[in-house]
Amino acid sequence: MIKISGLNKQFNGNVLFDDLQFSVNRGERVGLVGRNGHGKSTLVQIILGKTEADSGNITIPKGYRIGHLEQHLVFTKPTVLEECALGLPEGDEYETWKVERILFGLGFSEGDMERSPNEFSGGYQIRMNLAKLLVSAPDMLILDEPNNYLDIVTIRWLEEFLREWEGEIILITHDRSFMDSVVTHTVAIHRTKAIKVQGDTEKLYTQINQAEEIYEKTRLNEAKKRKQEEMFIAKFKAKASFASRTQSRVKKLEKQGEMKALDSIEDMELYFNSAPFSANQMLSVEDVSFSYDGKSPFLFENFSISVGPEDRICIIGKNGKGKSTLLKLIAGELSPVSGAVKKHPILKEGYFGQTNKLNMTEGNTVVQEIMSADPNCSEGKARNIAGGLMFSEDLALKKVKVLSGGEKSRVLLGKILVTPCHLLYLDEPTNHLDMQSCDSLIEAIDNFDGSVIMVTHNEMHLRAVATKLIVFDDDRVFVYDGGYDDFLSDIGWKDETV
Repeated sequence: MIKISGLNKQFNGNVLFDDLQFSVNRGERVGLVGRNGHGKSTLVQIILGKTEADSGNITIPKGYRIGHLEQHLVFTKPTVLEECALGLPEGDEYETWKVERILFGLGFSEGDMERSPNEFSGGYQIRMNLAKLLVSAPDMLILDEPNNYLDIVTIRWLEEFLREWEGEIILITHDRSFMDSVVTHTVAIHRTKAIKVQGDTEKLYTQINQAEEIYEKTRLNEAKKRKQEEMFIAKFKAKASFASRTQSRVKKLEKQGEMKALDSIEDMELYFNSAPFSANQMLSVEDVSFSYDGKSPFLFENFSISVGPEDRICIIGKNGKGKSTLLKLIAGELSPVSGAVKKHPILKEGYFGQTNKLNMTEGNTVVQEIMSADPNCSEGKARNIAGGLMFSEDLALKKVKVLSGGEKSRVLLGKILVTPCHLLYLDEPTNHLDMQSCDSLIEAIDNFDGSVIMVTHNEMHLRAVATKLIVFDDDRVFVYDGGYDDFLSDIGWKDETV
């Protein structure tokens, strides 16, 4: 349990918190939301004592233990099980079954228990740190984007684990469905203040929007009355018989003060540009097999699918099974070992992949980088796109080399927006975006007249977008012709049905 009182914090003249206050009470699982750059991670660092506030207090009970997911990857034990057992509280050192239970939930196998931690990818090493944190049984868990390195099956397991957590939780995530499934309360850092509600993000944002609508109506009404008063004062202030009345009205206006208009908060405006396409089929994947060394075992074998106009296909499954590889292969970034990908001769494609950031020119400005995607793109058009991606005015002149991961993702989206497309390939496009930007992106996908093939772990986005699925599960890949909820009820994930 913690209490935050009168917290103030500025960075380079930018006010993050102004008299910020809220508490996390016994048993509460609190989702912390707010725009990127509005101070969520800074607040976590202040709570953990790693950053100082300018003023204000955070009250934490004596002996109260707060656990936080570490990004540092330093391992001292020879096996995964021994390394993660380091997280067990004093007195529980031999209860390794607790460690195994959590490691299995996080996607490790029985055989992984005796492997060296250093053999695993960075994503799985972060999972080991998460396992150490979960077995340490602190009074409060602080989780900042814990599902960035998790696949859809592991996210579903973590949701269930956190719902059963008996202590307190502060959770930051851009994955709205994950947050809503876990939290009892939601706190927004909004206009430098904290707003807390009992319930999920929908209830929170509804309350904020209603409050701001009421404020604006009241402000306009007050402004109308003020104008009438000022007209009366201007008209009669020179007349002696009205002197006392005008003076009292002047004092009343001064005392009352003027309600200021709320600063506008930019929403990301995305419009994917679709080109007309009249044929019945855009492309076909025919008996494709692939492995990086060209030999067995293959990541996928004899896989086939056809893509027609206005298809919404989502690729789902555990990490490391070949989802992004299959997307790259369909997009033409990779070549199959056998089989073929046949595309309509007029097909225009747009590809958003995490590795594309490596292909950006560090010395370019945001506008120059967007223009580089199409020689016919004018500076005016690039600036309009940059503005829609929240790079307005001088921000559009920032160099790529100084951009954050989230900003680079927005620039990559801008490069896709430059030219009309029939088919979009999107590999986890919502990574590094805040919740409102995720909502804008999903709305843009929904409004796109072409077809979409997307890799995602976000169940809310799956439910909003997918009409067909490519599923990696149970050591196979197959096509499911239907939405995500239908898949869960018809087939489900192997790990959840055993």
